[in-house]
Amino acid sequence: MERNHSEKVCLCALNRIFGYEPKVAHRMVEAAGSASAVFGMTDEERSAMFGPYTGIAARISRSELERSDEELCRLQDAGCSFITMDEPGYPALLRECPDAPLGLYYRSSFPPETVFNVRPQVAVVGTRDISLYGKEWCRKIVGAMAGAKMKPLIVSGFAMGVDINAHLAALEAGLPTVAVLPTGIDDVYPSRHRSFAGTLAATEGCALVTDYPPGTEPKAINFIRRNRIIAGICSGTILIESKLKGGGMITARLAASYDRDLLVLPGRADDPRSQGCNALLREKLAEPVTDTVHFLDVLGLGSPGRRRIQDFETEVRKRYEAFLDPAELADMAAVAGAIRRNRGITPDDICPEACLPYARVIRLVGMLESDGLISMDLLQRCTINVNIS
Repeated sequence: MERNHSEKVCLCALNRIFGYEPKVAHRMVEAAGSASAVFGMTDEERSAMFGPYTGIAARISRSELERSDEELCRLQDAGCSFITMDEPGYPALLRECPDAPLGLYYRSSFPPETVFNVRPQVAVVGTRDISLYGKEWCRKIVGAMAGAKMKPLIVSGFAMGVDINAHLAALEAGLPTVAVLPTGIDDVYPSRHRSFAGTLAATEGCALVTDYPPGTEPKAINFIRRNRIIAGICSGTILIESKLKGGGMITARLAASYDRDLLVLPGRADDPRSQGCNALLREKLAEPVTDTVHFLDVLGLGSPGRRRIQDFETEVRKRYEAFLDPAELADMAAVAGAIRRNRGITPDDICPEACLPYARVIRLVGMLESDGLISMDLLQRCTINVNIS
Protein backbone atom coordinates (compact mmCIF):
# COMPACT_ATOMS: atom_id res chain seq x y z
CA MET A 1 0.00 0.00 0.00
CA GLU A 2 1.36 3.41 -1.03
CA ARG A 3 2.01 5.96 1.70
CA ASN A 4 1.26 9.64 1.46
CA HIS A 5 4.50 11.53 2.12
CA SER A 6 4.82 14.99 3.63
CA GLU A 7 6.01 18.04 1.69
CA LYS A 8 9.26 17.94 3.70
CA VAL A 9 9.98 14.38 2.58
CA CYS A 10 9.24 15.30 -1.04
CA LEU A 11 11.54 18.35 -0.88
CA CYS A 12 14.26 16.21 0.69
CA ALA A 13 13.90 13.68 -2.13
CA LEU A 14 14.09 16.36 -4.84
CA ASN A 15 17.15 17.85 -3.12
CA ARG A 16 18.79 14.42 -3.24
CA ILE A 17 17.93 13.87 -6.91
CA PHE A 18 18.71 17.36 -8.21
CA GLY A 19 21.33 18.54 -5.72
CA TYR A 20 23.72 19.47 -8.51
CA GLU A 21 20.90 21.04 -10.54
CA PRO A 22 18.92 23.07 -7.98
CA LYS A 23 17.44 25.34 -10.65
CA VAL A 24 15.76 22.30 -12.24
CA ALA A 25 14.23 21.35 -8.89
CA HIS A 26 12.98 24.92 -8.38
CA ARG A 27 11.33 24.96 -11.82
CA MET A 28 9.61 21.66 -11.15
CA VAL A 29 8.20 22.76 -7.79
CA GLU A 30 7.11 26.09 -9.23
CA ALA A 31 5.41 24.50 -12.25
CA ALA A 32 3.67 21.78 -10.24
CA GLY A 33 2.77 23.99 -7.29
CA SER A 34 4.55 21.92 -4.64
CA ALA A 35 7.10 19.15 -4.22
CA SER A 36 4.29 16.75 -3.32
CA ALA A 37 2.57 17.56 -6.60
CA VAL A 38 5.76 16.72 -8.51
CA PHE A 39 5.69 13.18 -7.14
CA GLY A 40 1.93 13.00 -7.74
CA MET A 41 2.35 13.60 -11.48
CA THR A 42 2.42 10.81 -14.02
CA ASP A 43 5.53 10.13 -16.08
CA GLU A 44 3.69 11.52 -19.10
CA GLU A 45 2.93 14.77 -17.28
CA ARG A 46 6.56 15.15 -16.22
CA SER A 47 7.77 14.40 -19.74
CA ALA A 48 5.39 17.01 -21.11
CA MET A 49 6.82 19.54 -18.65
CA PHE A 50 10.50 19.02 -19.54
CA GLY A 51 10.40 17.15 -22.82
CA PRO A 52 10.71 13.40 -23.45
CA TYR A 53 14.48 13.40 -24.06
CA THR A 54 15.84 15.11 -20.95
CA GLY A 55 15.71 12.03 -18.72
CA ILE A 56 14.42 14.14 -15.83
CA ALA A 57 11.10 12.30 -15.47
CA ALA A 58 12.85 8.93 -15.14
CA ARG A 59 14.87 10.16 -12.15
CA ILE A 60 11.78 10.80 -10.01
CA SER A 61 10.52 7.67 -8.30
CA ARG A 62 8.60 6.46 -5.27
CA SER A 63 11.74 4.65 -4.09
CA GLU A 64 13.46 8.04 -3.62
CA LEU A 65 10.55 9.13 -1.42
CA GLU A 66 10.85 6.02 0.71
CA ARG A 67 14.58 6.53 0.98
CA SER A 68 14.17 10.15 2.10
CA ASP A 69 11.42 9.24 4.57
CA GLU A 70 13.67 6.69 6.26
CA GLU A 71 16.59 9.13 6.14
CA LEU A 72 14.68 11.87 7.97
CA CYS A 73 13.66 9.41 10.70
CA ARG A 74 17.30 8.40 11.20
CA LEU A 75 18.37 12.05 11.29
CA GLN A 76 15.83 12.83 14.00
CA ASP A 77 17.14 9.95 16.09
CA ALA A 78 20.69 11.30 15.63
CA GLY A 79 19.73 14.82 16.71
CA CYS A 80 19.81 16.27 13.19
CA SER A 81 17.10 17.68 10.94
CA PHE A 82 16.29 18.90 7.43
CA ILE A 83 15.20 22.56 7.06
CA THR A 84 13.14 23.33 3.96
CA MET A 85 13.04 26.66 2.13
CA ASP A 86 9.55 27.49 3.43
CA GLU A 87 10.52 27.08 7.10
CA PRO A 88 11.49 30.09 9.26
CA GLY A 89 14.86 28.59 10.21
CA TYR A 90 16.10 28.50 6.61
CA PRO A 91 18.68 31.28 5.96
CA ALA A 92 16.72 34.17 4.40
CA LEU A 93 19.55 35.48 2.21
CA LEU A 94 20.27 31.99 0.85
CA ARG A 95 16.61 31.73 -0.14
CA GLU A 96 17.13 34.72 -2.46
CA CYS A 97 19.85 32.93 -4.50
CA PRO A 98 18.73 31.34 -7.79
CA ASP A 99 20.71 28.17 -7.05
CA ALA A 100 19.68 27.79 -3.40
CA PRO A 101 19.14 24.20 -2.22
CA LEU A 102 15.56 23.14 -1.49
CA GLY A 103 16.67 22.36 2.03
CA LEU A 104 19.62 22.09 4.41
CA TYR A 105 20.62 19.26 6.69
CA TYR A 106 21.17 20.76 10.13
CA ARG A 107 23.03 19.67 13.27
CA SER A 108 22.84 21.72 16.46
CA SER A 109 21.55 21.57 20.02
CA PHE A 110 19.53 24.70 19.24
CA PRO A 111 16.67 25.27 16.76
CA PRO A 112 17.63 26.86 13.41
CA GLU A 113 15.41 29.90 13.93
CA THR A 114 17.65 30.88 16.86
CA VAL A 115 20.79 30.58 14.70
CA PHE A 116 19.88 32.09 11.33
CA ASN A 117 18.12 35.37 10.52
CA VAL A 118 18.55 36.83 14.02
CA ARG A 119 21.79 38.77 13.38
CA PRO A 120 24.01 39.73 10.41
CA GLN A 121 25.83 36.79 8.84
CA VAL A 122 29.43 37.21 7.61
CA ALA A 123 31.62 34.62 5.88
CA VAL A 124 35.35 34.46 6.68
CA VAL A 125 37.14 32.21 4.21
CA GLY A 126 40.50 31.61 2.59
CA THR A 127 43.39 29.28 1.93
CA ARG A 128 44.26 26.10 3.82
CA ASP A 129 47.91 27.23 3.63
CA ILE A 130 47.41 30.14 6.01
CA SER A 131 50.44 32.26 6.97
CA LEU A 132 51.22 33.78 10.36
CA TYR A 133 50.11 37.11 8.88
CA GLY A 134 46.80 35.52 7.87
CA LYS A 135 46.28 33.94 11.29
CA GLU A 136 47.00 37.22 13.07
CA TRP A 137 44.61 39.21 10.89
CA CYS A 138 41.93 36.54 10.96
CA ARG A 139 41.83 36.89 14.75
CA LYS A 140 41.94 40.68 14.53
CA ILE A 141 39.08 40.82 12.03
CA VAL A 142 36.85 38.41 13.94
CA GLY A 143 37.74 40.13 17.21
CA ALA A 144 36.80 43.51 15.73
CA MET A 145 33.41 42.10 14.65
CA ALA A 146 32.88 40.90 18.22
CA GLY A 147 33.24 44.52 19.34
CA ALA A 148 30.90 45.93 16.69
CA LYS A 149 27.51 47.42 17.51
CA MET A 150 25.82 44.60 15.56
CA LYS A 151 27.59 41.34 16.39
CA PRO A 152 27.42 38.89 13.47
CA LEU A 153 27.23 35.16 12.97
CA ILE A 154 30.55 33.94 11.49
CA VAL A 155 30.18 31.41 8.65
CA SER A 156 32.99 29.33 7.17
CA GLY A 157 33.72 25.93 5.64
CA PHE A 158 35.36 24.01 8.52
CA ALA A 159 38.48 23.28 6.44
CA MET A 160 42.04 23.59 7.69
CA GLY A 161 43.70 26.99 7.50
CA VAL A 162 41.57 30.13 7.42
CA ASP A 163 38.26 28.33 7.98
CA ILE A 164 39.08 26.62 11.26
CA ASN A 165 40.91 29.71 12.50
CA ALA A 166 37.78 31.77 11.81
CA HIS A 167 35.56 29.32 13.70
CA LEU A 168 37.94 29.19 16.69
CA ALA A 169 38.40 32.96 16.75
CA ALA A 170 34.62 33.41 16.73
CA LEU A 171 34.09 31.17 19.74
CA GLU A 172 37.01 32.78 21.59
CA ALA A 173 35.52 36.22 20.92
CA GLY A 174 32.03 35.18 22.01
CA LEU A 175 30.48 35.13 18.53
CA PRO A 176 28.32 32.29 17.20
CA THR A 177 29.62 30.41 14.17
CA VAL A 178 28.22 28.04 11.54
CA ALA A 179 30.24 25.45 9.61
CA VAL A 180 29.09 24.52 6.09
CA LEU A 181 30.26 20.97 5.38
CA PRO A 182 31.31 19.39 2.04
CA THR A 183 29.97 16.02 3.26
CA GLY A 184 26.77 14.57 4.63
CA ILE A 185 25.66 15.84 8.03
CA ASP A 186 26.64 12.45 9.48
CA ASP A 187 30.32 13.02 8.69
CA VAL A 188 33.03 15.60 9.42
CA TYR A 189 35.85 16.62 7.10
CA PRO A 190 38.68 16.79 7.90
CA SER A 191 38.34 14.05 10.51
CA ARG A 192 40.77 15.84 12.86
CA HIS A 193 38.02 18.43 13.44
CA ARG A 194 35.49 15.83 14.59
CA SER A 195 35.83 16.71 18.29
CA PHE A 196 35.48 20.42 17.56
CA ALA A 197 32.37 19.70 15.50
CA GLY A 198 30.74 18.27 18.61
CA THR A 199 31.74 21.33 20.62
CA LEU A 200 30.38 23.65 17.96
CA ALA A 201 27.06 21.80 17.68
CA ALA A 202 26.60 22.04 21.45
CA THR A 203 27.35 25.78 21.63
CA GLU A 204 24.46 28.24 21.68
CA GLY A 205 23.90 29.98 18.36
CA CYS A 206 26.17 27.57 16.48
CA ALA A 207 25.47 24.80 13.97
CA LEU A 208 26.78 22.57 11.20
CA VAL A 209 24.88 22.54 7.89
CA THR A 210 25.13 20.96 4.45
CA ASP A 211 22.91 20.29 1.47
CA TYR A 212 24.51 16.88 0.89
CA PRO A 213 22.55 13.75 1.90
CA PRO A 214 23.98 11.57 4.67
CA GLY A 215 26.69 9.24 3.41
CA THR A 216 28.17 11.80 0.99
CA GLU A 217 31.96 11.62 0.91
CA PRO A 218 34.25 14.69 0.60
CA LYS A 219 34.96 14.58 -3.16
CA ALA A 220 36.68 17.54 -4.81
CA ILE A 221 33.56 18.67 -6.68
CA ASN A 222 31.60 18.78 -3.42
CA PHE A 223 33.67 21.69 -2.14
CA ILE A 224 32.68 23.86 -5.11
CA ARG A 225 28.97 23.17 -4.58
CA ARG A 226 29.40 23.82 -0.84
CA ASN A 227 30.96 27.25 -1.43
CA ARG A 228 27.77 28.71 -2.91
CA ILE A 229 26.00 28.06 0.39
CA ILE A 230 28.68 29.90 2.38
CA ALA A 231 28.41 32.91 0.07
CA GLY A 232 24.61 32.71 -0.15
CA ILE A 233 23.96 32.63 3.59
CA CYS A 234 25.93 35.83 4.22
CA SER A 235 25.44 39.52 3.52
CA GLY A 236 29.22 39.92 3.35
CA THR A 237 32.29 37.77 2.73
CA ILE A 238 35.86 38.43 3.91
CA LEU A 239 38.68 36.64 2.07
CA ILE A 240 41.73 36.42 4.32
CA GLU A 241 44.31 34.83 2.01
CA SER A 242 43.98 32.95 -1.27
CA LYS A 243 45.98 31.91 -4.31
CA LEU A 244 44.62 32.87 -7.71
CA LYS A 245 42.71 29.59 -7.81
CA GLY A 246 41.06 27.95 -4.83
CA GLY A 247 37.90 27.50 -2.83
CA GLY A 248 38.23 30.90 -1.18
CA MET A 249 38.32 32.64 -4.55
CA ILE A 250 35.28 30.67 -5.72
CA THR A 251 33.36 31.73 -2.62
CA ALA A 252 34.45 35.34 -3.06
CA ARG A 253 33.37 35.49 -6.70
CA LEU A 254 30.06 33.84 -5.84
CA ALA A 255 29.48 36.49 -3.16
CA ALA A 256 30.14 39.19 -5.76
CA SER A 257 27.74 37.50 -8.20
CA TYR A 258 25.03 37.53 -5.51
CA ASP A 259 25.66 41.27 -5.10
CA ARG A 260 26.92 40.83 -1.53
CA ASP A 261 29.66 42.85 0.17
CA LEU A 262 33.13 41.49 -0.53
CA LEU A 263 36.27 42.45 1.40
CA VAL A 264 39.78 41.06 1.18
CA LEU A 265 42.95 41.27 3.23
CA PRO A 266 45.66 42.78 0.99
CA GLY A 267 49.02 41.06 0.98
CA ARG A 268 52.54 41.25 -0.41
CA ALA A 269 52.77 41.35 -4.18
CA ASP A 270 55.23 38.42 -4.17
CA ASP A 271 53.25 36.16 -1.81
CA PRO A 272 51.23 33.49 -3.70
CA ARG A 273 48.81 33.30 -0.75
CA SER A 274 47.79 36.91 -1.38
CA GLN A 275 47.59 36.84 -5.17
CA GLY A 276 43.86 36.08 -5.16
CA CYS A 277 43.04 38.90 -2.75
CA ASN A 278 45.18 41.36 -4.69
CA ALA A 279 43.57 40.28 -7.97
CA LEU A 280 40.06 40.98 -6.61
CA LEU A 281 41.23 44.43 -5.55
CA ARG A 282 42.72 45.03 -8.98
CA GLU A 283 39.42 43.98 -10.61
CA LYS A 284 37.57 46.35 -8.23
CA LEU A 285 35.33 43.52 -7.04
CA ALA A 286 36.34 43.93 -3.39
CA GLU A 287 37.28 46.50 -0.79
CA PRO A 288 40.49 46.13 1.24
CA VAL A 289 40.61 45.49 4.97
CA THR A 290 43.31 47.93 6.08
CA ASP A 291 42.38 48.40 9.74
CA THR A 292 40.07 46.93 12.37
CA VAL A 293 37.36 49.61 12.19
CA HIS A 294 36.54 50.80 8.65
CA PHE A 295 35.47 47.39 7.34
CA LEU A 296 32.77 47.15 10.03
CA ASP A 297 30.95 50.08 8.45
CA VAL A 298 31.30 48.52 4.99
CA LEU A 299 29.55 45.41 6.32
CA GLY A 300 26.87 47.50 8.03
CA LEU A 301 27.89 46.27 11.49
CA GLY A 302 28.56 49.77 12.83
CA SER A 303 31.80 51.00 14.31
CA PRO A 304 32.33 49.95 17.89
CA GLY A 305 31.35 52.38 20.60
CA ARG A 306 34.13 54.61 21.87
CA ARG A 307 35.19 54.60 25.51
CA ARG A 308 37.92 56.28 27.46
CA ILE A 309 41.02 54.36 28.55
CA GLN A 310 41.48 54.28 32.30
CA ASP A 311 44.48 51.91 32.73
CA PHE A 312 46.45 51.42 29.52
CA GLU A 313 48.46 48.36 30.58
CA THR A 314 45.32 46.61 31.85
CA GLU A 315 43.50 47.51 28.64
CA VAL A 316 46.32 46.06 26.56
CA ARG A 317 46.45 42.84 28.60
CA LYS A 318 42.67 42.38 28.22
CA ARG A 319 42.84 43.02 24.48
CA TYR A 320 45.59 40.49 23.75
CA GLU A 321 45.31 37.82 26.45
CA ALA A 322 43.43 35.47 24.09
CA PHE A 323 45.91 35.91 21.25
CA LEU A 324 49.40 36.06 22.81
CA ASP A 325 51.26 33.54 24.94
CA PRO A 326 52.09 34.68 28.52
CA ALA A 327 55.68 35.71 27.70
CA GLU A 328 54.68 37.81 24.70
CA LEU A 329 51.76 39.29 26.63
CA ALA A 330 54.20 40.43 29.34
CA ASP A 331 56.39 42.03 26.64
CA MET A 332 53.34 43.79 25.18
CA ALA A 333 52.44 45.16 28.62
CA ALA A 334 56.03 46.38 29.07
CA VAL A 335 55.87 48.23 25.74
CA ALA A 336 52.48 49.72 26.71
CA GLY A 337 53.91 50.86 30.04
CA ALA A 338 56.83 52.56 28.33
CA ILE A 339 54.49 54.44 26.01
CA ARG A 340 52.23 55.46 28.92
CA ARG A 341 55.15 56.83 30.93
CA ASN A 342 56.82 58.62 28.00
CA ARG A 343 54.49 60.51 25.67
CA GLY A 344 56.00 60.63 22.17
CA ILE A 345 58.53 57.84 22.82
CA THR A 346 59.97 56.09 19.75
CA PRO A 347 60.56 52.35 19.28
CA ASP A 348 64.32 52.96 19.58
CA ASP A 349 63.80 54.46 23.05
CA ILE A 350 61.26 51.81 24.08
CA CYS A 351 63.93 49.07 23.71
CA PRO A 352 66.03 50.01 26.77
CA GLU A 353 62.93 51.17 28.68
CA ALA A 354 61.21 47.79 28.25
CA CYS A 355 64.45 45.73 28.08
CA LEU A 356 63.44 44.22 24.73
CA PRO A 357 65.17 43.82 21.34
CA TYR A 358 64.21 46.21 18.53
CA ALA A 359 62.61 43.51 16.34
CA ARG A 360 60.23 42.52 19.15
CA VAL A 361 59.41 46.14 20.02
CA ILE A 362 58.63 47.22 16.45
CA ARG A 363 56.32 44.21 15.99
CA LEU A 364 54.40 44.89 19.20
CA VAL A 365 54.16 48.62 18.49
CA GLY A 366 52.82 47.76 15.04
CA MET A 367 50.10 45.59 16.60
CA LEU A 368 49.10 48.36 19.01
CA GLU A 369 48.89 50.85 16.15
CA SER A 370 46.95 48.61 13.77
CA ASP A 371 44.42 47.89 16.53
CA GLY A 372 43.90 51.60 17.20
CA LEU A 373 45.37 51.62 20.71
CA ILE A 374 48.19 54.01 19.82
CA SER A 375 49.13 56.40 17.02
CA MET A 376 52.61 56.79 15.53
CA ASP A 377 53.63 59.87 13.51
CA LEU A 378 56.18 60.17 10.71
CA LEU A 379 58.99 60.42 13.26
CA GLN A 380 57.73 57.18 14.89
CA ARG A 381 56.66 59.00 18.06
CA CYS A 382 54.06 56.90 19.91
CA THR A 383 51.04 58.31 21.72
CA ILE A 384 48.07 56.60 23.34
CA ASN A 385 44.67 57.06 21.71
CA VAL A 386 42.67 58.31 24.69
CA ASN A 387 39.39 57.03 23.26
CA ILE A 388 39.42 53.53 21.82
CA SER A 389 37.00 50.98 20.42
